[in-house]
Amino acid sequence: MRLTEQQIRSLYGQDVQDRSGAKIGSVGQVWADAAGEPTWVSVKTEVVGHHESMAPLQAARLQEGRLRVPYDKATVRSAPSVETGTDEPLGADQLAQLYRHYQLQQQGAVRQPEQPPPRMPGAPELTRSEERLRVGTESEPAGAARLRKHVVTENVHTTVPVAHEEVSVVHEPITAANPAGVRPGIGAEQREMELHAEHPVVIKEQVPVERVRLTKDEVVEEQPVNAQVRREQVDADVPEPARRR
Repeated sequence: MRLTEQQIRSLYGQDVQDRSGAKIGSVGQVWADAAGEPTWVSVKTEVVGHHESMAPLQAARLQEGRLRVPYDKATVRSAPSVETGTDEPLGADQLAQLYRHYQLQQQGAVRQPEQPPPRMPGAPELTRSEERLRVGTESEPAGAARLRKHVVTENVHTTVPVAHEEVSVVHEPITAANPAGVRPGIGAEQREMELHAEHPVVIKEQVPVERVRLTKDEVVEEQPVNAQVRREQVDADVPEPARRR
């Protein structure tokens, strides 16, 4: 990532975000290569300790005062680290570990961290300080999700076709073409015909219909933080004839 000198200076203390926008920490120091191009930054995380994780500036982006790197939070936090406040250049072994961790092609040597320009000896100076917010995140239980099942009863209305037999009385005359077939006689007599009718039958069976499970995703959202910070101002009282025009 090619940056101007002003942008390099502004990196210090900026929030560092992973590729999803989640905050990892803030920029501690910046390392440049032999040509003076910034190549690595150390990231101050909320993890207790005196070490800062290293992250490459290759493919990183500056967005609205934040530095976003194309890696997830876990990858950056588990990267090789340096001691907080170190002014030592990165060694060959450190660089090799970093390039392996981020699966990058190794470049040339890296100089010591960028330092402010040297001061003029004997010149009066004041150190101006200011408060800066270091806003982090802390994970805490937010409830528990459970799966429960219970039985409910509902009415089901449906229809089913049913059949039944009906009897019709048919009268046929006895003729020469349609003889009776039996000898005629007068007397009481009875014949029966069995009739059938269908009726609905309900059978219940248990059938698995779906599988229900719980999943969870991490959702990142911006939450406003309001706080007051103090800063010092330095006023120069220079006589009029000595002022530079």
